Amino acid sequence: MPDAESLPQRRYTVEEYFALEEQSDIRHEYYHGEISPMDEFDLPADMAGSTKRHNLLVQNCAFALRLGLRGKQRCGVFAENVRLAVDLGQHYNYPDVVVSCDPADDDPRIVHAPTLIIEVLSKSTEARDRGWKFEQYQQLPSLRQYVLVSQSRLLVDSFLRTKHNTWELTTLRQLTDELPVPAINLRLSLKDIYEEIDTSPLRLANSVG
Repeated sequence: MPDAESLPQRRYTVEEYFALEEQSDIRHEYYHGEISPMDEFDLPADMAGSTKRHNLLVQNCAFALRLGLRGKQRCGVFAENVRLAVDLGQHYNYPDVVVSCDPADDDPRIVHAPTLIIEVLSKSTEARDRGWKFEQYQQLPSLRQYVLVSQSRLLVDSFLRTKHNTWELTTLRQLTDELPVPAINLRLSLKDIYEEIDTSPLRLANSVG
């Protein structure tokens, strides 16, 4: 079946979107009747090897969460290919990592009540992940924390929802730093998140020597 990019430009029902995803080789985002390939936000201009770095960072985050939750809180940790209902019936996408701890969140294909969302940034997606996507995620009443992990430098930004429904930013830049995840009583070390990732400081393109 062709992907949404080659389909006629029109609005699709949610049912048509779900049917497309069942048969498509790539993931699509659904927003108020519009369908867009997720890959369109990962442009060739990204650094060489970014796909492997991105994938490894996603795996590291998911593994650290699963390991930390083992034998403790019963939460589901899902990576990349599990759909999230950002706005039921209107907006669906695929976060890099999503955690749900709601026992009623038992849909086999879709997460409805995320507690934590992690996105791994790239050059082409960073502005969108920090801006429009975060605005959309803030609509989710269950969401307690939104984390952005840079793949181009050692940098993790964590936005934690306060009791006043505002978002408190914590920025971490050292391998010895730990990321608190209070909603699930965990602390994730940046050393684990960036395992096997070259975290050498970036050099200016025009630097000498």
